[in-house]
Amino acid sequence: MPMEEKKNSNIIQNLVLENREKLSISGVLDVLSFDDQVVIVETELGLLTIKGDELHINKLSIDTSEVIVEGQIFNLAYSEDDIGKKSSGSLLGRIFK
Repeated sequence: MPMEEKKNSNIIQNLVLENREKLSISGVLDVLSFDDQVVIVETELGLLTIKGDELHINKLSIDTSEVIVEGQIFNLAYSEDDIGKKSSGSLLGRIFK
C-alpha cells in the first residue's frame, strides 16, 4: 500500500449532494475562498473545488468540521495542491485572528 494511501486510510470524509442544490461536506479544515460561482475548501483529503451558480455557504461549523454549500452545483473536484497551507488569508484565519 503506498504511503499516501496509508496516511489517508483512517480518514472518513462524507460528501452528501442533495438534488445538486445542497452539498454537506465533513472533514473540512478551512474555507480558502468562495464566491457565487466557486467555493474552495481544504479538507483532510485535499482541496475540494465546488463550481456552480448562486453558491453560498449555509453552514460553517468549526466544532464538527462541517460545511454546507447551497446553490446550483455543477462540479466537484479534488486536487492535491497545498495552497491552503501557504495561504494566510483563508476565511477561518481571518475570523479567528
